Amino acid sequence: MPKAAAAAPDAPAPELNIPIDKVGFIIVKAREFDGKEGVADPDSGSNPTDDGVTDVLEDQPGDSTQQELFDAIRGLNEDERIELIGLAWIGRGTFSLDEWQEALDTAYVEHGKRPARYLLSMPLLGDYLEEGLAAFGETISDANATA
Repeated sequence: MPKAAAAAPDAPAPELNIPIDKVGFIIVKAREFDGKEGVADPDSGSNPTDDGVTDVLEDQPGDSTQQELFDAIRGLNEDERIELIGLAWIGRGTFSLDEWQEALDTAYVEHGKRPARYLLSMPLLGDYLEEGLAAFGETISDANATA
């Protein structure tokens, strides 16, 4: 199937409607979640100081990181959730910025019912979202500067 033709040079750039501060929060939570690994020693009797506080990198029972990420995504309206998937796909290189509307349409059809679960299953979600923002000329630091 041939790729869609690039947009004309004078065509307006696609508009990103999801607030950058919301994307920034999700990027931070996604990176925390991606950094977690399985519990290496569930019966450890040592203390955090002796372990160099490495237990924080383990996905411990009661750790709220995944739930916070899930809730942040679910807290978006439907259009924002679809844009978040499109943004991740732009950052991953699945679609180009010129294919933004196609990315949104595909996201709605393929993942419109369970977007949070889909996004949580995506390794490197935080990196992809940041790259997607960069394609729109935005950065996380922009969100932090205005917050």
